[in-house]
Amino acid sequence: MIWYTALVLAVAVERLAELVVARRNTRWSLARGGTEAGGGHYPAMVVLHTALLAGCLAEVHLADRPFLPAVGWTMAAVVAAAQLLRWWCITTLGPRWNTRVIVVPGLPLVSGGPYRWLRHPNYVAVAAEGIALPLVHGAWVTALVFTLLNAVLMAVRIRCEDEALARLPAADVRV
Repeated sequence: MIWYTALVLAVAVERLAELVVARRNTRWSLARGGTEAGGGHYPAMVVLHTALLAGCLAEVHLADRPFLPAVGWTMAAVVAAAQLLRWWCITTLGPRWNTRVIVVPGLPLVSGGPYRWLRHPNYVAVAAEGIALPLVHGAWVTALVFTLLNAVLMAVRIRCEDEALARLPAADVRV
């Protein structure tokens, strides 16, 4: 279980790194006239993502969940792939990437990298990680609860992003 705790803590450190990048990118976006949309759902997102990490550790330790190698190693590979996809999104969007919904006027939609195939690839990474990280060590309740709550949150979040982008002049949102 020590290595699983280390994995969850490594994901937590990665999330903190994301927040550092997001804060820097927020300053960049606001300096260029960016405006935030949907800030009301952001605290719920922070709580949910924090609860995912805490739930992984709590369920594995308190419910004495076993490590099942066939599932565990497969899910560990999914966690790694989710991290790669997330950082591909961050790299592709550059200073536009954020944990908040901030739209900068005058910038076209990004259509490269994973955005070539998916409209919201970062959320694919979040969903995959939310299922896989708990299942690495059998925390199926955490995986189920996170997935259900995340689906609700993503419905709100994606609607918020799409509405914010739709308010831009047509020239700003062409692909």
